[in-house]
Order: sequence, then structure tokens, then C-alpha cells
Amino acid sequence: MIEIGKVNALTVIRDTDVGLFLADMDGNEVLLPSSHIQSRAKVKEKLDVFVYSDSESRLIATTRKPIAHLNSFVCLRVNAVTDNGAFMEWGIEKDLFIPGSEQKFVMEEGQYYVVRVYLDDVSKRIVGSSKLDKFVSNEEMLLEKGQEVEVMITEESQLGYSCIINDLYKGLIYHNDVYQTLFVGEEMIAYVQHIREDKLVDISLQKVGFQKVLSATEIILEYLRDNGGFLNLHDKSSPDDITEKFSMSKATFKKSIGVLYRHRKILIKPDGVYLVTEEEVTDVDLADDSGDDADSADDK
Repeated sequence: MIEIGKVNALTVIRDTDVGLFLADMDGNEVLLPSSHIQSRAKVKEKLDVFVYSDSESRLIATTRKPIAHLNSFVCLRVNAVTDNGAFMEWGIEKDLFIPGSEQKFVMEEGQYYVVRVYLDDVSKRIVGSSKLDKFVSNEEMLLEKGQEVEVMITEESQLGYSCIINDLYKGLIYHNDVYQTLFVGEEMIAYVQHIREDKLVDISLQKVGFQKVLSATEIILEYLRDNGGFLNLHDKSSPDDITEKFSMSKATFKKSIGVLYRHRKILIKPDGVYLVTEEEVTDVDLADDSGDDADSADDK
């Protein structure tokens, strides 16, 4: 059976003036128009084609592959806006249609929006919707605190950035947890920070709790190794300087260099942080031992 909105492996059965007619194993046919043909295939040759329906519900094939497939979320640019809806570029000859009734906000030409690609039950046409809440639900979540997830940024609000989690759930990244520039449509790895009683999900771009600190220590160590063992930041540096260099909060930075210092990995000096060499580790240990002896002597 030929599937709309998917790539189908079909066989050329007729070559005509209007294009190539393709068929599946059951004899169901679809037209690959001449205007869609880049290199004309021969009869009996197999082709991988994407199938969609035109404005008159006729099946059309194309050898071009769309940016997104059926039942997926994608960020696309609006090519044109009419009284009926918007048309978005998505990689094939026919733009993706977003009916006016499926627009959360009125779309503007040239702007980018996240939409869900789906098959309209009535027209059997592939369309899009920016009313994303219709396609996600937090009622039956299989998420745990600290879990690594994939997110797509969908919208910015006063609170932060709304996102879709694992193509299934909705979440929020608060502004005060963001230490980098985010864009609508951007996809990234993130972490479940908190699941509220009302089933709202707080998302963090950094690992949760002490794991976040451990991750940050590796970032700082890698920077030191790649930059001659010196970092011109310390616990007195401004939050903005720390965020600009490492995309982390000052609190996380201070905890991280504290962990590194306790493990004899770094030295903290007035001008910055220094990576400790093996010789310096020995010197630090000796100094600590001397300090312990002095303390013991004072106690006596």
C-alpha cells in the first residue's frame, strides 16, 4: 500500500508525457510528474519517492525528500500567507500548508515557526499546525528527575523557553537557568530538573544536582589543559564573565573549582586558576602536612 507522507519504494510501470507512473506490489499507482523528474528512470526501475496529495486529493510522488516526515515537529520558514492560511518551505515542490484554524498566532511571511506535520483526516492532505499542545500530553509521562532527554525549543515567554520533550511531552526552561543563546526550533540534549504535582516539567540544560558540578569540572579542566594551564577567572569574578566563557552559573563555577581544589587539581590565586602539575601536588601535600604538624604543636 502506498503511504502518504512517507518514502515509498515503487516501480516505474509507464512513461508518459505527463510523467512516470509508479506502482507498489499491489498495483496501486501514483504519478511522478515530469516537472519533478531530475533524471528520467526506465520502466521496471525501482525508485524511492516521497508521496503526498495535491489540492484535488490526487497522489503525487517526488524524488526530493522533505525536511520532516509525517507526525513530526519541525521549524520552518513561511514562504507566503493567504486568507486561507500560510505556506511553509519544507524541501519539496509543494509547500506545507498551515490552515488559518491551525495557527496558534497569525503567521507572518519570512518568519520561522515550529509546527507539527500531520495528515488531515478529511482532506487526506499533509498539513501543519502550530497549535502544538494538541500533539503532546503530560498525563502519562515516563520521565524521571535527572533523566537525559531530547528537547526542541518552541517558544519564548516571560518565564522562559517552552520546549517539546522527546517528541511526546511539553516542558519549560526558566530564563534564570539559561546561560547561552537559544533559538526557536533549536534541538539539544537536556535534563529533567523537576516534575511538578500538576505534571509540568522543568527542564535544565545542565545535569541536575551534583552531576551538574561534575560535568562543569570536566569543562573547566579541559579549558585549562587547552590553554596553558591558566584560567583568568576565580571565585570573585563577575557572573557575566563566567557565563560568557562557560555557559554556567557562578554558583556552579564556584562549586566546581572547589571540587577541583579539594582534589589537588588546581591552585586558586588572585589572578586566576592554575592547573596543578605533579610536582606542585607534592608541594601542596607537604605544605598541608607541615600545617597539620604546626596545628598539633599549637594544641600542645
